[in-house]
Amino acid sequence: MKRELFDADHDLFRETVAEFLKREVVPFHDQWEKDGIVPRSVWVRAGEVGLLGHGVPEEYGGTGLDDFRYNQIVNEEICRAHASGLGITLQNDVMAPYMVGLTTEEQKRRWLPGFASGELITAIAMTEPGTGSDLQGITTSAVRDGDDFVLNGGKTFITNGINADLVIVVAQTDPEAGAQGFSLIAVERDMPGFTRGRNLDKIGMKAQDTAELSFDDVRVPVSNLIGTEGQGFIHLMENLPQERLSIATCAVASADFVLRHTIEYCRDRTAFGRPIGRFQNSRFVLAESATEVDLARTYVDRGVELLNRGELTVEDAAKAKWWTTEMCNRVIDRCLQLHGGYGYMMEYPVARAWQDARVQTIYGGTTEIMKEIVGRGLGL
Repeated sequence: MKRELFDADHDLFRETVAEFLKREVVPFHDQWEKDGIVPRSVWVRAGEVGLLGHGVPEEYGGTGLDDFRYNQIVNEEICRAHASGLGITLQNDVMAPYMVGLTTEEQKRRWLPGFASGELITAIAMTEPGTGSDLQGITTSAVRDGDDFVLNGGKTFITNGINADLVIVVAQTDPEAGAQGFSLIAVERDMPGFTRGRNLDKIGMKAQDTAELSFDDVRVPVSNLIGTEGQGFIHLMENLPQERLSIATCAVASADFVLRHTIEYCRDRTAFGRPIGRFQNSRFVLAESATEVDLARTYVDRGVELLNRGELTVEDAAKAKWWTTEMCNRVIDRCLQLHGGYGYMMEYPVARAWQDARVQTIYGGTTEIMKEIVGRGLGL
């Protein structure tokens, strides 16, 4: 179905993103997967061509383009290039609302120029070894001591965890206040007591650094508080819809990428004297997949319009997140099956995409949690 979301400026930007990925990322991504990390220099080059800093005002070095369609284009082109190691999506879509919308003027001047240029890589630390979707179970604590918070605890599954220069940590600042007792605290690289564990060995997304983080009596200045003390959960809930829509844009783009490759494969691969795409089963499988991708893209594009107008609801974002990520896994699995034995070989894009896609139904809130959010929105 023809898309009507983008204008000529967006189309030109898409060309810039695609060219950057072709030149700076695709030739090296296989090596980054072996290394388990993307070089920091790539971030700086991405900043130079304007891939970072959307939503960051120009006075702080950003593009000044508060239009999520630009973020969506970056996400879609990264997926089409199968560059799953780039943590740029996290920086643009997840971190920017905190870094722009919740920081003080002093914090903006201190952090945003590097954030937009790629010299300052960021991460957010919510998940703990014993706490996943139940954020109220977080035990990492930040105790006020004069002009500092003293931070203790551990986090895990933190994207950009190895490369990050600044990590926004969700911590308990008032144990007696329940949901009102959590705050967001920015921990900077090389603060004494802040250590990084191993770069985690994941099923997929091998080039993306994902780490365990530890905080042992880390003294963080009160001036590094993000937003309002005690309002950490509220800040998270306000920004999670954009994060979930971002995941949905990637899910649709990933499914579309694999589907296109599989259609070409089915045209060229023969069995019993004819292309396998001419068998009814193959056509039906591809028809079902093409329909699901189109329908998902239409919903997500509408979600982007609503987000730009400040009207995207928590429930609508949850619907987009769970359905598109389940669809993505379903479509890629079908495509792998159509590849036969070749689909199980890592040199074929479908095999790597199949591995990379599995986490989509988990991070950003599991499918089960998304359904719970939607169900509550129905008054149940």
